[in-house]
Amino acid sequence: MPIDGPRGPNSLPVIASCFGCVSREDGLFCQLPDPALSTLNSLRQTSIFPKGVLLFVEGQPTRGLHIMCSGEAKLYVNSAEGQSLTLRVVEHGEVLGLSSLIADVPSPASAETLCASQVSFIPRLEFLQFMRSSPDVAMRVAKHLSTELNKAWQQTRMVALAPDTHAKLTSFLLEWAEKHGQSTPDGLRITLYMTHEEIARNIGTSRESVSRILSDWKHRGVIRVTGGTLTIIKPLELQATNALLIPR
Repeated sequence: MPIDGPRGPNSLPVIASCFGCVSREDGLFCQLPDPALSTLNSLRQTSIFPKGVLLFVEGQPTRGLHIMCSGEAKLYVNSAEGQSLTLRVVEHGEVLGLSSLIADVPSPASAETLCASQVSFIPRLEFLQFMRSSPDVAMRVAKHLSTELNKAWQQTRMVALAPDTHAKLTSFLLEWAEKHGQSTPDGLRITLYMTHEEIARNIGTSRESVSRILSDWKHRGVIRVTGGTLTIIKPLELQATNALLIPR
């Protein structure tokens, strides 16, 4: 994103136009032909939110599509007992609510900003009209929904077929590191927005098991944990273990 120009809360650079966004390489619609991108740019209603703002709530009608122009948000669900499970972190360039928008069903999850973020919104009917008018947009939507389905199958496969909790946690951390990790001289550094309890619910095990395995890895020097940051010091060791434990 541009360094110069207007800024919002926490000095967040404001992306005034899709054409001026340096994150265009990553976003779902960023590589559209210029005419379609121009239409998208005219449709989006952009707001800047601080950390902790709910973009939408689980169970409410899907009013439209949210695009993370900058910042991050977490998608999570709540149980009837009040327990919360973080599904994933949505980063800049990604969209929220596409599958429920297309299916015209209530949102299956809630979304909350994790930091100061610029979010664009396109009302549902306007987006559907936009998609119908452009084969390029329709193809990108189909590809995105197929990718989401594949990720859901991979998650189900990991939970169902991993032989034990060690394999499930290994697979979870490696996937999280692939999406959100940062290479450093010390190893792969990732920020976890989940507690041990949330991680346990995500992979279908107990909090005690997650805490015990992470403690063992710290003792062996495989990982280092500082606050909410986890560094995989020996990523190759984890990758090798994962390849042996999870059937392909």
